[in-house]
Amino acid sequence: MTKPPLTIYMAAPRGFCAGVDRAIKIVEMALGKWGAPVYVRHEIVHNRYVVDGLRAKGAVFVEELDECPPDRPVIFSAHGVPKAVPAEAARREMVYVDATCPLVSKVHIEAARHHENGLQMVMIGHAGHPETIGTMGQLPPGEVLLVENSDDVARLEVRDPERLAFITQTTLSVDDTADVVTALKARFPAIVGPHKEDICYATTNRQEAVKAMAPDCDAILVVGAPNSSNSKRLVEVAAKAGCSYAQLVQRAADVDWRSLKGVASIGVTAGASAPEVLINEVVDALRERYEVTMRDVVTAEENVEFKVPRVLRELA
Repeated sequence: MTKPPLTIYMAAPRGFCAGVDRAIKIVEMALGKWGAPVYVRHEIVHNRYVVDGLRAKGAVFVEELDECPPDRPVIFSAHGVPKAVPAEAARREMVYVDATCPLVSKVHIEAARHHENGLQMVMIGHAGHPETIGTMGQLPPGEVLLVENSDDVARLEVRDPERLAFITQTTLSVDDTADVVTALKARFPAIVGPHKEDICYATTNRQEAVKAMAPDCDAILVVGAPNSSNSKRLVEVAAKAGCSYAQLVQRAADVDWRSLKGVASIGVTAGASAPEVLINEVVDALRERYEVTMRDVVTAEENVEFKVPRVLRELA
């Protein structure tokens, strides 16, 4: 039986960003330096395939520091941790390595600077997300107020409307965040914003690539984990940009083929913590069912690289 024709639009950039790449490398280098087990507080990045791969090499993933023995190294995830966590690790005289993405650390520094200047912070982010918890935990309780949308802005109770600054989670929807920022500036004209927006280059670039291909696609598959903020945002961006059907899949086995019945064009992209091997797996599954023509949709070139911490660059 002849396969139906299908055009696959491949978004570029897609998949791993420099911060994720660095975080995975940190765990692998720590295992090389200290041997197994190495403990990791929270999933190093939000991708089950990556986490399972590191677990097989000897990484032990825990949610809290008190689950780690004091005589083994511990790594903090790419999302960042509240200030109290490294302080407690130092108190227990533990060896620890901070794998916080440098672009998240930049937001932490920004928040601390505004706090020193006497400003109360408003954070645009998702409640309960590890990055939001880590960023809010840089300052004393009550110094960072969380808003998720424009409705939250309307309800916000601040200490002094003249002494405010805002920061954002790095993995938000660029367009949705712009709406919240507009609402903040309308309600608090004196609010101070970041010199350069906090949403990271990788999140922005992946959303731009999806926007560029969405009008040509009957459906878009986003490879990523259900707990990955930037992956979920890609699904939302695809829908807003004019693609009638967008689906988040962790692996090829998760593709809902019934929903793709009759499509002639599919876009494929991936969140910043999804490895290329999983993207290829989805494309191979499409090739099995369709006569495929490939098209690249390139909206940016990425050549960012972040150094690993010095403790790992030094020879064991």
